[in-house]
Amino acid sequence: MPKVSALDMPDVPMGQLPEHLQLQRTRVVCKADAPIHTEAIQYSGAYASMGVDNSLQLESFCNNFKIEVIRLTEDEIEFDMIGIDASLANAFRRILIAEVPTMAIEKVLMVNNTSVIADEVLAHRLGLIPLNADPSLFEYLSENDSPNERNTIVYKLDVSCKKGGPRMTVKSDQLKWLPSGSELEMTPPNQSAKPKSYTSFSCSQDSMPEFSKKPLGVKHEDIIIAKLGPGQAIELEAHAVKGIGKVHAKWSPVSTAWYRMLPEVVLLKDIKGDDAEKLVKKCPVNVFDIEDLGNGEKKAVVSKPRACTLCRECIRGVNEELVELRRVKDHFIFTIESAGALPPEVLFTEAVKILEDKCDRVISDLS
Repeated sequence: MPKVSALDMPDVPMGQLPEHLQLQRTRVVCKADAPIHTEAIQYSGAYASMGVDNSLQLESFCNNFKIEVIRLTEDEIEFDMIGIDASLANAFRRILIAEVPTMAIEKVLMVNNTSVIADEVLAHRLGLIPLNADPSLFEYLSENDSPNERNTIVYKLDVSCKKGGPRMTVKSDQLKWLPSGSELEMTPPNQSAKPKSYTSFSCSQDSMPEFSKKPLGVKHEDIIIAKLGPGQAIELEAHAVKGIGKVHAKWSPVSTAWYRMLPEVVLLKDIKGDDAEKLVKKCPVNVFDIEDLGNGEKKAVVSKPRACTLCRECIRGVNEELVELRRVKDHFIFTIESAGALPPEVLFTEAVKILEDKCDRVISDLS
């Protein structure tokens, strides 16, 4: 950036930036071919000659940062994060995808499978079914631990299609929770040894207070697992454990988590008459509207800038000098779609806690 002295701009008071520099500092301008001013200006003394401190101040961040919830449903939340850097917004996105734990089927004990789906493919399909289980109530299962009521959920699937009958669709609601643990027995190493179960539950999970009110079933009961023809059958036992998305995608708690900068659409000049009508028709998401000025005069106005998808149709051709598309650098529209295991608002809260723990570890290592 070229050095600019405040003496060269007597009409700009000390402590304030001229309009063009403030635009570069706070906005990404989207031209017809490519965006400009995309880099964040991090150097604290970038505007020192004009009396502006560009350093990050904790007090200023606390005063300016805020979150506004725009939309909240059972499986999705959209909210605005205002006053943060893109790196921090991206940190939340990555944590949501890869580091917030959930429960998922990890081990499948196949007793009988005469369907057309191979054992390993069937096990993979079962692992992707969202489970209605709170991961905070469970512990991680390490290599040295035995499966117990605190780290494992056991499900059973036993279905068959009668010979001579119609084809049968196997859905996720046919997975039955076994609160007392595995019903299968391991093959003993020698005939004199007593057979053992694959799990070591000391008590039934449905007798524990945290599980008695809410059965540990599946989140969606209409997920198709397989289709059986006459005479085919599936009998298996599935063991679910706690994990995170960076190990395998089946533990990722979100179907997607994404963000975008807040759109800002600016009309540089009044657009009236037929030009206004053409501008409104160019936008596929109805960002613009027509305002009636009276006496048969009309002009274009920006009615829904938030809906802008940056298709750039409005700035192509003759309109490039009339309309300017911008993005606010410190204002992010964040969307979280839960896979079903946890509500979307809880997912973001858990991501904040994980980032806080990371920061505490760094501070502890530095000190």
